[in-house]
Amino acid sequence: MRKSNLLGRSALLCAVLAGALVTSSLAPLTPAYAFQEEAPTRALAQTGGDLIGYGSIHHPTIGRDGMVVSQSKIASKIGADILAKGGNAVDAAVAVGIAETLTLPRAGNLGGGGYMLVYDAASKKTVAIEYYGQAPLAVKPDFLLDDKGRVAGDKVQSFKGVTVPGTVAGLYEAHKRFGKLPWADLVQPAIDLAVNGLVMSDDEADALAKRKSAMSQDPNGALKVFFKPDGSPYGPGEVYKNPDLAWTLRQIQARGADGFYKGPVAEKLVAGIKAGGGIISLKDLESYKANVLEPIWSDYRGYKIAYMPPTSAASSVAEAMNILEHFPMDKLGAGNVATMHVIAEALKIVTVDRRYSGGGPQWKTPAKGIASKAFAAERAKLITMDKSLDSKSLPGLDPHNFEGPDTTHYSIADKEGNVVSNTYTLTASFGAHVVAPGTGFLLNNSLGNFDWNPKPTSLGNKIEPGKRAQSTISPVIVFKDDKPWVATGTPGGGTILGTMVQVLVNLIDFKLNMAEAAQRPRIYQAGVDGPLQLEESIPEDLVAGLEAKGHKVERSQIIGSTQSIMIGPDGKTFYGAADTRRPDSAAVGVKQY
Repeated sequence: MRKSNLLGRSALLCAVLAGALVTSSLAPLTPAYAFQEEAPTRALAQTGGDLIGYGSIHHPTIGRDGMVVSQSKIASKIGADILAKGGNAVDAAVAVGIAETLTLPRAGNLGGGGYMLVYDAASKKTVAIEYYGQAPLAVKPDFLLDDKGRVAGDKVQSFKGVTVPGTVAGLYEAHKRFGKLPWADLVQPAIDLAVNGLVMSDDEADALAKRKSAMSQDPNGALKVFFKPDGSPYGPGEVYKNPDLAWTLRQIQARGADGFYKGPVAEKLVAGIKAGGGIISLKDLESYKANVLEPIWSDYRGYKIAYMPPTSAASSVAEAMNILEHFPMDKLGAGNVATMHVIAEALKIVTVDRRYSGGGPQWKTPAKGIASKAFAAERAKLITMDKSLDSKSLPGLDPHNFEGPDTTHYSIADKEGNVVSNTYTLTASFGAHVVAPGTGFLLNNSLGNFDWNPKPTSLGNKIEPGKRAQSTISPVIVFKDDKPWVATGTPGGGTILGTMVQVLVNLIDFKLNMAEAAQRPRIYQAGVDGPLQLEESIPEDLVAGLEAKGHKVERSQIIGSTQSIMIGPDGKTFYGAADTRRPDSAAVGVKQY
């Protein structure tokens, strides 16, 4: 019966094709009405306006009255619910940031730090909130070194590698300045999850299972919190609860930042860290403050862009964009040898110039010089289209004369015009793989981000007491006609700078919609003389062209994971793009049809 049906269908198909071939000489193969439908779609694609038509493979999630895009579906839904209840973008950012401690423990955190850009619609001002990890006051230059004077990995991945966490201070500072709903309401969703439990996704269950060996080094903390009583991992679909985290969150809910940096939580943190060989004190916690700063401003082809100031290295993204402005990127085209070559060369230059960046407050990074047009104009002269730069052909240039580190990002916009672009981290995936007993959350290993070399190679990032390390974390907000247009950012350590450059070029030069810009294949230039890494989806036939220019090409795993929002001209239509490089990412709109 099945074979007969197949033969019948084949005969019918052949007849149809034969008829089509005969008809083609007499009349158009496709009815005219079909061309009337397709033509506008193609025109839109050519202008970069194809948001929902057939001219693009990837399409953004469309929402009205607000949008939340994060690496966690559950957290995105929590944030969207906050917006729907009348909260603003900052309220949602607080709720998402706290919830991801539970829903995305590899990067979401209370025990890490990060950087946030906030556009406040009422004042029409943008502020940068820096809340990265801070070195303990008792740190010494040899604290993380082994007996041969090298950084010891087992020390970094332990309570010894922990910096003073900044996340709670950063979120609380943002809420104090711009929040609308009560702080307690924003902490409650995470408490409910910790008490009632969340269903483990395939991605999170897999990620945790792979970390069992590392977390087993902390049996009374990390292993106890994130694995079953018998030590086995939670599987997909199983319910995971965290009562210790619920206790911690209730302290923070009742007392704000003081509930973390003072009192019972602080005491448990210090006791657990010191028992594990760390040196963070109650004084370190009590004295921690989030820094509220002016962004670094630059523009690219008429689009004004707000970048994070130091200790973020985001001014290096601005430098790369300013270099690319000297090349006709739109004419070079997307996804070809010439475009990848120019971007790789710009990233090499940026790598060399980052030697002038560093941590604070002991080091003052010449961020405005690095981000200046004049500085970029000089550096752009080094790039030729036929040959790749190396350390011998790439001289340094002091930017002072031009003055005038698994992670996760989320972007949020509301109907009132407020926008948040936030990236925070534990540094390594799952941080130091340690939990102070009774607290329920992972701690960072950001102390390893400092330059521990007795003769530091980084001018401004040597380890010093009370210093904040520099980071490649680079959230941005892009403005069009003086209104927020795009909020985006990415995890990825050293790949962050290049990922941000490529997304901005995709949006501005190639006029792609937000989802297309996020999903296009990426490259990563590893240092000056290191390899040019290509994601697997980049065609093999481009490799020979890049190698002919002198690039050392190798294949890479996925690069970055941008979580982005584009805002429509009416300010109330939002195009969310969750980067599918991370499986649980989601864009959730307040009104999403």
